[in-house]
Amino acid sequence: MANLYDIAYSLEKAIRESNEYGALKTAHEAIEKDESAKQLFDSFRELQMSLQQKQMQGEQLSEDEANQANQQFQLVQQHPTISKLLVAEQHMSTVLSDVNKIIAQPLEELYTAADDNSVN
Repeated sequence: MANLYDIAYSLEKAIRESNEYGALKTAHEAIEKDESAKQLFDSFRELQMSLQQKQMQGEQLSEDEANQANQQFQLVQQHPTISKLLVAEQHMSTVLSDVNKIIAQPLEELYTAADDNSVN
């Protein structure tokens, strides 16, 4: 029987060696080297985290907060260095989401089969 932890560490190594991770790392390093990009990106992340925390607590965002978030997002998208990072993050997120679906497939099949059997 396979040791799932060993396989997980192999997967972690494969992620680090992937093109998607390499692109993300390169884009992140470019942000770190550009002080104005770093300040803008850090400000964007702080706002993003603050608004996410508020939503997780069940609070509605005000119109001003939504507008501020939208303006900040448009600003970071226009910055070429940050834009590259956002694209790289999206690609990495897609890969991780796909991997998660693959990993969860046995459980999904188990519960789908259990639901199918309970109907009969």
